[in-house]
Amino acid sequence: QVQLVESGGGLVQAGGSLRLSCARSGRTFSRYAMGWFRQAPGKEREFVAGISWNGVSSYNTYSAKGRFTISRDDATNTVYLQMNRLKPEDTAVYYCAAGSVVTVVVTSYDYWGQGTQVTVSS
Repeated sequence: QVQLVESGGGLVQAGGSLRLSCARSGRTFSRYAMGWFRQAPGKEREFVAGISWNGVSSYNTYSAKGRFTISRDDATNTVYLQMNRLKPEDTAVYYCAAGSVVTVVVTSYDYWGQGTQVTVSS
């Protein structure tokens, strides 16, 4: 079984930064593609960024590219999301997910964390 635990969320002012972490336990971490998603109240869960097993990253062009950076450390079984120049519209619960490939499709991921709240004040 695979377990994912997110951390690093919190309250930050607009323009600030946060780094989210997702710690993974269970099966071999290096074989999984990892994704970060977010869900704001009343909205669908959306893809933010993903990273393949061999380190190729992908970003949501409209919401994340140029401000967010995804990375992975297979030695510590952790994936990170560095978020800079945060905006109030980035406020959401952020989830990490593990699957076989990076995709924007929520149902394609096999495992999910419990989420961490990010709140950006104006």
